[in-house]
Amino acid sequence: MYTPAADRYDVMPMRRCGHSGLDLPLISLGLWQNFGEQTSLETQRAIVHRAFDRGITQIDLANNYGPPPGSAESNFGEMLRTDLAALRDELVITTKAGYDMWPGPYGDGGSRKYLLSSLDASLRRMGLEYVDIFYSHRFDPTTPLHETLGALKTAIDSGRALYAGISSYSAERTREALAVASDIGLDILVHQPSYSMINRWIEKPGDAGESLLDVLGDVGMGTAVFSPLAQGMLTSRYLDGVPSDSRAARDGSLKGSYLSKENLERIHLLNAIAERRGQTLAQMSVAWVLRDPRVTTALVGASSVAQLDDTLAAVDNMEFSDSELAEIDGHAQDGDINLWASRSSDL
Repeated sequence: MYTPAADRYDVMPMRRCGHSGLDLPLISLGLWQNFGEQTSLETQRAIVHRAFDRGITQIDLANNYGPPPGSAESNFGEMLRTDLAALRDELVITTKAGYDMWPGPYGDGGSRKYLLSSLDASLRRMGLEYVDIFYSHRFDPTTPLHETLGALKTAIDSGRALYAGISSYSAERTREALAVASDIGLDILVHQPSYSMINRWIEKPGDAGESLLDVLGDVGMGTAVFSPLAQGMLTSRYLDGVPSDSRAARDGSLKGSYLSKENLERIHLLNAIAERRGQTLAQMSVAWVLRDPRVTTALVGASSVAQLDDTLAAVDNMEFSDSELAEIDGHAQDGDINLWASRSSDL
């Protein structure tokens, strides 16, 4: 029987999510990797328990997280039905739809049919009546925004979600989405983009002259950044080569080509700065994305309790001097690793 730590709300700082009443932990747990059938439920359970004990109240999922797709939600649903059942009201549980999930024309994209049927399936897998945040996982240029965002509004109006979010929309598409949302009476709480020291697209001005961070700060939308460790590249894992059991060796979402000579040189130089700060590279990487107050929370994954604990120690040293930030900027350059760019609009 799991009994959560009594001091769980004393150890993790929180930030208000945009112009809302919702506080989120500075670091949240994402179940994108390591929570499918390839990882034992015992290991998954230990990670989730440790996260909650350390003040992580937000658990981030999507319909296709696994592998196979749906298994992360099913596994988390098993935890909700057992040891987390009494803690539902202390958790912010999020899910998404927008990528390929099942065969045929109704299992992908941004249509009303797909988004709402996917949300219903997610709720069944997790055994929930509602999720706290339901995201449009990506912009779909083949579906009118009125339809995609209208589906999010239906999810909220029907009680299947408390808040709406969007993910991987560019600055321009975010402005378009906000205009449509205003037209239909939808509040978009939060945006979920990728962001790290070697994937800085959200800082760069788009065609309209403003960056995604500029837009989010201007309208007061929350920002939940994912992959702040660049899928593990910004850790000690690849400092001495590519381990045979690593994600890069399998050439999955972290392609071996991302570990280019230039990227590895940057990572070594950034690691040296982290060492001088008395941090691991992972800890500095998370602290760095959170240096901007427009970033509400950093979503991190974990394959073990030890790895999670190492990352969470980022909150012990969040301050950067001007000289440290300037030195980091000299090495923190885009490494052409944004695998989501080609699947979203004009990133």
